[in-house]
Amino acid sequence: MLQRSFVRALALAAAVALPASATLAQDGVVARVGDTEITETDVERAGEMLGERLSQVPQNQRRDVLIQALIDLQVVADAAREAGLEDSAAFQAERDFLVAQALRDIYFQENIAGAVSDDDVRARYDEEVAKLDPQEEIHARHILVETEDEAKALIEQLDEGADFAELASEHSTGPSASQGGDLGYFTQGQMVPPFEEAAFALDAGSYTEEPVQTEFGYHVIKVEDRREQAPPAFEEVADQLRQAMVRERFTETLESLKADADIEIVGEAATDTPDASGESQQ
Repeated sequence: MLQRSFVRALALAAAVALPASATLAQDGVVARVGDTEITETDVERAGEMLGERLSQVPQNQRRDVLIQALIDLQVVADAAREAGLEDSAAFQAERDFLVAQALRDIYFQENIAGAVSDDDVRARYDEEVAKLDPQEEIHARHILVETEDEAKALIEQLDEGADFAELASEHSTGPSASQGGDLGYFTQGQMVPPFEEAAFALDAGSYTEEPVQTEFGYHVIKVEDRREQAPPAFEEVADQLRQAMVRERFTETLESLKADADIEIVGEAATDTPDASGESQQ
């Protein structure tokens, strides 16, 4: 069943096979079906096309499965040609559609995605960073307990010189207890309001003099550091920026091409096309 599903998936690709380039002609041949050679590039393309479907196949078996699927595909395709199906209206319609898809994909890769350079992405990054408003973040610890009296007792110990991280490890009921109550850095809007208000009111090195009540219990909070939040590193967001730029360029290019094209929507399609809200325009 698995192999048959691969053959069905690969069958559509046969209709849009492109002429082999000089590089492809030098590919290693992995199989022959009559006069047709199946190359390493064919295997690679088949693997890319099947994508997630190959996850069902053990890694060490995938190449053999792909080769056999390509052989099966070619055998059936040869039989279809001998039966004259290559000249059928059904095949011509299918091929025309798939050729259009293939040309679109190649155009996209060469004229849109390929046109976004590393320098373009870096320039967009610098532009976006320049737009960012400075935002303060704080590094805080906390001790979470169930009652106000427990929290007050811990504050008294801190006043006497106890170590905050040690008290958090010993007494806090929160998930950060094993890290000495360390919450790392955070900005406004990431914590519940009472906690956030108390934390951002503290200077670096100070702790709350009174317990802070939230829906989780009573907190004693200490701020270790305050700083301006740094923008994300270029390496962290480069791929995301590139994808956004490619999408923008695709939309712009498509709209430009459509504006220059002679397009006519005929019949009911012209009146029943959904608008952006999903409702028909009639």
